[in-house]
Amino acid sequence: MVTETRLNRIKKAVDNKQEGIIVLQDIHDKHNAQAVIRSCECFGIQKVYLIFEEEKRFNPSEFGKLASSSANKWLDYETFSSTQECFDKLRSTGYKIVATALGEDSVEIYDFDFCEYKKFALCFGNEQVGLSELAIENSDFVLNIPMHGMIQSLNLSVTAALCLFEMTRQRKVNGSENFKYSELEQKNLTEKFLAENCN
Repeated sequence: MVTETRLNRIKKAVDNKQEGIIVLQDIHDKHNAQAVIRSCECFGIQKVYLIFEEEKRFNPSEFGKLASSSANKWLDYETFSSTQECFDKLRSTGYKIVATALGEDSVEIYDFDFCEYKKFALCFGNEQVGLSELAIENSDFVLNIPMHGMIQSLNLSVTAALCLFEMTRQRKVNGSENFKYSELEQKNLTEKFLAENCN
């Protein structure tokens, strides 16, 4: 039996879902992945794709309740054995692929237009080496978060959270309704949450 308070909370969370996918390529530390997953849930991103080419595969829905603050049970996951396989799936479903990496050709996050397309897939790489060259070269866009100190990189989960924040901020300013799930998608997701998480 689901209480009215619980149902209303679920409906509000579903109403706040926004189009977008987070892609994690060869993440080594499961806790880092779970920290990203927590940010995804907080910013209304429902789908997380995980690529395992070099690192050992793990199931995010079965790991890290504490690290993700139970966010892991509310999201949808898909795993891939190769970056090409993942990118092919993204493009076939209409997503523009955004890599996060340093480089002369990358755009600063402040100048990147997160409202240009409804479907963005934001890609983040391994904690030590970042995204692979294949991922960067096959992305539609490459963005970076400019560093103003001596250190030239941020923790994976911090980078993801900042990107999600800026995307959400821009969309809120420009009309977040344009990036929400359709009524049918919201209905299906509400039913899924009730069936899987409220029994």
